[in-house]
Amino acid sequence: MIDLAAQGIEVGVVEYGARLAVLRVPDRDGVLGDVVLGLDDYSADAAFLGATVGRFANRIADGSFTLDGRRHTVPCNEDGVALHGGTDGFDRHRFAPDPVRTDDDGARSVTLRRTSPAGENGFPGTLDVAVTYTVRGAELSIDHTATTDEPTVVNLTNHAYFNLTGRGGTVEDHLVRIPARHYLPVDARLIPTGEVSPVAGTPFDLRAPTRIGTHLREPHPQLVPARGYDHTFVLDDPADDGLRPAAYVEEPRSGRTLTMFTDQPGLQFYSGNFLDGTFAVRSGWTARQGDAFCLEAQHFPNSPNEPRFPTTVLRPGERYRSRIVIRFGVVPDPPGGHRA
Repeated sequence: MIDLAAQGIEVGVVEYGARLAVLRVPDRDGVLGDVVLGLDDYSADAAFLGATVGRFANRIADGSFTLDGRRHTVPCNEDGVALHGGTDGFDRHRFAPDPVRTDDDGARSVTLRRTSPAGENGFPGTLDVAVTYTVRGAELSIDHTATTDEPTVVNLTNHAYFNLTGRGGTVEDHLVRIPARHYLPVDARLIPTGEVSPVAGTPFDLRAPTRIGTHLREPHPQLVPARGYDHTFVLDDPADDGLRPAAYVEEPRSGRTLTMFTDQPGLQFYSGNFLDGTFAVRSGWTARQGDAFCLEAQHFPNSPNEPRFPTTVLRPGERYRSRIVIRFGVVPDPPGGHRA
């Protein structure tokens, strides 16, 4: 494991899948706790724990798309859908790490690289990919870049599962705020319908802090097939620095908070609906439905087949870039010192 630590948090990265394997951050009492689900052995992982997912994060309908008049087929791995790159995605491959760097300000970073050959898993073009993890104080940034030698489609993100308690159990009492006015409705296979719908008046209105568990069991036609949240929220235009506010999460007992920013147009919020208790994470507890959540900053699912969505096409001479910034903090005890 590659260890990164700064004045505030500790990060562990593994080469297999260029994964975020450890993320220890302090609670309001200064006690460090690991807030991501991790394994000692990822070779049999089917949940993409902490992985860099690609070549195309999220779903491609029927595992096929047309690019410049040519049809391409990606092996399906979920109900007639190619999910996170298909059956042999980036989560199944080792990335080669550069030496760890330490900047003058104490920031520590590592870049992991991989060349995906033309035709791998059905995607055209040879794709050179780099993933850089940087720890600076209480901030973790994840930067993805890629270049290609022929036209292809690319959508990369990190698939960390978060639980800010640092000790496991349900995340339903976490408060989440996603500053998005619209989301993408999905069909029974969780493929976006092409609509961009307002969140107002729906369980997807998370513009004010909301318990993750508040709406999970409502019979809303979008929540039922997904067993909860597994939807893309459409983020507002970026600020001058190119980053959009994507999410804020607070865990009341520990006081830990997470604030995410990204340059990507969407955020997939997944409430851990398909965790089924079939594996124990490194900390010794078994991950069950609703025991973790994902915040996947990315382009929209099925974009290669949906011309109304922002393009995910990458051409020779261009450089794909994706940036995710996660800042950790704490909130003080509530009045009277009672921790719910």
